[in-house]
Amino acid sequence: MDHLLYKKSMLRVVKLANVALMTLPFAVAWYLCYADALASPYFAKGNWAVIALFAAVYITYGRVYDGFQISLNRISESVTSQSLAVLIADGILFMVTWLLTKYVPAVPPMLAVAVVQIALSAVWCRVAHIWYFKTFPAKRTAILYDQREGMEKLISQYGLGKKFEVVAVDDVESALAKDLRILDGVDVVFLCGIHSHERNVILKRCIAEDVQMYLIPRIGDVLMSGAKRMHMFHLPILRVERYDPAPEYVFAKRTVDLLIAGFALLVLSPVMLAVAAAIKATDGGPVFYKQRRLTKDGAAFDVLKFRSMRVDAEKDGVARLSTGEHDDRITPVGRVIRKYRLDELPQLLNILAGQMSLVGPRPERPEIAAQYEQELPEFALRLQAKAGLTGYAQVYGKYNTTPYDKLQLDLMYIANPSIMEDFKIMFATVKILFEAESTEGVEEGSVTAAR
Repeated sequence: MDHLLYKKSMLRVVKLANVALMTLPFAVAWYLCYADALASPYFAKGNWAVIALFAAVYITYGRVYDGFQISLNRISESVTSQSLAVLIADGILFMVTWLLTKYVPAVPPMLAVAVVQIALSAVWCRVAHIWYFKTFPAKRTAILYDQREGMEKLISQYGLGKKFEVVAVDDVESALAKDLRILDGVDVVFLCGIHSHERNVILKRCIAEDVQMYLIPRIGDVLMSGAKRMHMFHLPILRVERYDPAPEYVFAKRTVDLLIAGFALLVLSPVMLAVAAAIKATDGGPVFYKQRRLTKDGAAFDVLKFRSMRVDAEKDGVARLSTGEHDDRITPVGRVIRKYRLDELPQLLNILAGQMSLVGPRPERPEIAAQYEQELPEFALRLQAKAGLTGYAQVYGKYNTTPYDKLQLDLMYIANPSIMEDFKIMFATVKILFEAESTEGVEEGSVTAAR
């Protein structure tokens, strides 16, 4: 067997071991505490089916939260992702057990299972991390850039130095003038914001010489990612067009919006009442805050939020983005509700009214959008789809991700609309509630990134 294939096969085994470790405590609790309590107890096959269901749910959410990406995640990130996945799996199976019994199942055994699973996850993540980087040494890496520099700093900042050993950095014109000798002896190359012609030359060379390529795309590349493959004139054709989802997708998306937003309002109404009371008690000002935002095709609407800033936050009439936790306009209550995204809950009413969707590009203020479009005219392309409560940019970026990069993330979502992707983003949104960096502000005056 090829040595690399053997290593990759072992990686699969290590990941399967994680699934087995997470499933074992549940299986033990099921047999000891729950199996015999069913209204009609199962035979062996039925019990195994329940255990297999747990494993399937855990794998599904583990993938949603990127819990199995040993090489790209810090140990703490993997533990957080797997903990969320296992807690959701435990919760779903607890509800299944409830449906199969005549009374509410015992809660302590399932809580004990969760504690053991999280502890096992921490051990697995640590051991797997050590094993991975001993088995897969850092790849010799070259970085080529055009208008975006600093990839080597990002590799260090995100703790990926063990995966990518940067041995060469150059601008694309210089590298091409040297006949791409920078690729000699490297395993990986990062292309950062390079134009399509130069990118294609490098791509062909990488494929020919078995060099793995990571590409930070330009806007045109992202738009092309949604191209439909077809055949015409006996030729391969790629069709690219404006966002035009299928009618069944639009109907399904609206149905999901109504069902989930309605259910969420019902369940979260006590929390919303408590937040409203806390805001009113702080300074006696209004509980809600309306702000003009843009949605599909540039239509304007008033987004509804819990007020998190002073009443006079924009008394001079100038629209400003928050600069994060150091913004002195934010009230004490506002800091708490922003941290846990509670200020966004009233937007469920915007969703029911059809002004927003659960998933889509976040709605921007007309004044801020106009500022961005002065330097980044393509920013208006976000308005192809209805604005959302959460979106691709919120899940995979963070608050201070540049407008250029947020635009690319949103366009990646718009290019490939699907209900499954919507659900994946909704579930992934839960994870960012536990990540402090996703609530950071932006530097005052920051508008666009290098293009």
